[in-house]
Amino acid sequence: MPPVTLPRRSLLAGAAALPFLRVPGARAATPGVLTFGLSSFPPTIQPWANSGTAAATMKLLMYRGLCSYADDGALRGELAESWARDGTTAWTFKLRDAKFQNGQKVTAADVKWTIEQIADPKSTAFFRAEMQNIEAVETPDDRTVRIVTKVPVATLPNLMASYHLPIIFRGSERNAPVGAGPFVLKGQERGTSLDFEANPNFYKPGLPRLKGIRVVAYPDENLRTAALQSGDLDLIEYVPWQAMDAISANPQLSLDTVDGAFMFLVFNGGKPPFNDPRVRRAVAHAIRRDDLVKAAFFGRGSGLFQLPIAQASPFYNPEYKDAWKYDPELSRKLLAEAGAAGVPVSLLSTAQYGMHKDTAEVVQNHLAAVGMNVTLSLPDWGTRVSIGNRGQYDFAVMGTAADSNDPDGIANFIDGSLSPSYVRSYGLKTERITELLAAGRAEFDEAKRRAIYKEMEGVAIEQAPIVGLTWRSQGYAMKKTVSGFKNLPGALTFYSGLTFETASLA
Repeated sequence: MPPVTLPRRSLLAGAAALPFLRVPGARAATPGVLTFGLSSFPPTIQPWANSGTAAATMKLLMYRGLCSYADDGALRGELAESWARDGTTAWTFKLRDAKFQNGQKVTAADVKWTIEQIADPKSTAFFRAEMQNIEAVETPDDRTVRIVTKVPVATLPNLMASYHLPIIFRGSERNAPVGAGPFVLKGQERGTSLDFEANPNFYKPGLPRLKGIRVVAYPDENLRTAALQSGDLDLIEYVPWQAMDAISANPQLSLDTVDGAFMFLVFNGGKPPFNDPRVRRAVAHAIRRDDLVKAAFFGRGSGLFQLPIAQASPFYNPEYKDAWKYDPELSRKLLAEAGAAGVPVSLLSTAQYGMHKDTAEVVQNHLAAVGMNVTLSLPDWGTRVSIGNRGQYDFAVMGTAADSNDPDGIANFIDGSLSPSYVRSYGLKTERITELLAAGRAEFDEAKRRAIYKEMEGVAIEQAPIVGLTWRSQGYAMKKTVSGFKNLPGALTFYSGLTFETASLA
């Protein structure tokens, strides 16, 4: 008798209905310790590396930077209690009285050392290129840091709020960085779980409120949801879109969603066919984005036909809202002009996240309709990151949120001058975009910045260093006994781990 094959939606519904489902790493609850279901065990939690949003959340438990974000998304001081412009090419940060997790005081020397480590030519830090804009880091006293830049940088405080730029104790051992976050990593079972305890030296009185956090990786999104529903977990990230209605209807659970994350395509611009902007634009016009929203996100999202600048932003340009609209005839025409019709290409994604796999399958089908021969590569997430960093792909599915709600927050995805990273196209130089991003970063007048970014977006639509696909709803779900944890607004959804410091269990 042949095996019975169930439709994917039936499998999803069945998994979510199994309260007895368990995975390795789950264990009985400990009073005051929150259990958190992570979507992927982090490839690395080194402080200055970018290895995905699951790793970023772990870094927000362990580390803090000069700045961060409040619950409403406003930029706030963190290790710095205040900051101010000092002329056009310097910012002065005043440090608060804070300690690292080892009890040592946070000083200006630690900030200087951190920036120098990131900027080192041999550094593999995500923001190494950005740190090349810094001329000097001056330390007039232990509580004052003056950062002098080679050119004006209006967005430097935002940069200092990134979870990829935490301040580390300068006496840290090479493979044991010491941060100033609210929780201390006490142990881990590689590939399965991480255990954190409250940092007794945390600089905010009365925080953190939890005694600890036990993090268990559930790469299968359906098992992650079932573990929350069964009581094994208190809180989960990456709530599957197909489970959101059921969680909302459950009186024991709360769902917290925001729109701000997005899906897009990146390209290998170092070889044919995607070194030709016509081929990249052909892809942009071949996608029926409404179909993608329905298939991958169960309708919880919307099409993205331009750069991922949110409509709520003062820098949003409505005249570009349909720039990459569905136009299969134009797509075929561009492919024919570029001599790329029928050329076999491989689309890199991952089977570990359903949204990535589903997006890849929809894109594959839509491109087939305009004559592109696409095969899929679906490794685990860690492998997908590694392949992307090395540029060993033709084009790839990506999903994330901007680094901030400022337009400069998408620079990491479209600036081809930056060092290779899986989050942006590989080997794709777009000099005019780089120039305009730099001009916007150096301009303090908002009206002039709007004009600069409008021109930049027009160039990007023609060059297509990325191709926008969809906005998506991004959700956390938790027991009603959890309070103080909040999904931050818009592009900052992946900074929500900041609020673990105020989370508590009833």
